[in-house]
Amino acid sequence: MSEEMAISQFEPVGDLTEEMEAFRGFLKTRGYRVTKEREAIAESILKNHDHFDVDELFLSLRAKTPVSKASIYRAIPLMIESGLLAEVYLENGHMHYERVYGREHHSHLRCLNCHRIFEFSAPELAQVEKRISRQEGFKSEGHKFEIWGLCSACQAEKR
Repeated sequence: MSEEMAISQFEPVGDLTEEMEAFRGFLKTRGYRVTKEREAIAESILKNHDHFDVDELFLSLRAKTPVSKASIYRAIPLMIESGLLAEVYLENGHMHYERVYGREHHSHLRCLNCHRIFEFSAPELAQVEKRISRQEGFKSEGHKFEIWGLCSACQAEKR
């Protein structure tokens, strides 16, 4: 695979303190209360370096602190709006998320068999986004790119 399209797990940059302060600041400027429950949810999300859905987050939080699924569902849009979290893909009726603060923009390869996610960087996609937006007179706010199919391990297994 070329250097421009390296597949890897992108590790977040920065520290949790900075991210939590950014979230608290966002809540305050929007007139939301900074509650223990919101902080517990945000901290759990920001410590997570994988893709996750609400059920997975709920189970991991429930073991440490009392939190309701409703609170998670209310906190997630706030984290997305604050720029700390992004929706990644929908699978089996569940939206999956990933933290984005301090991370390089990337795209995904998703195996339909084992459900593993492979992240890759392809700077040329940003150029395509700009070119198409310019041609269409469109003001782009970003892009998502996902390829789904079978990873090499699942292909070998099916042979």
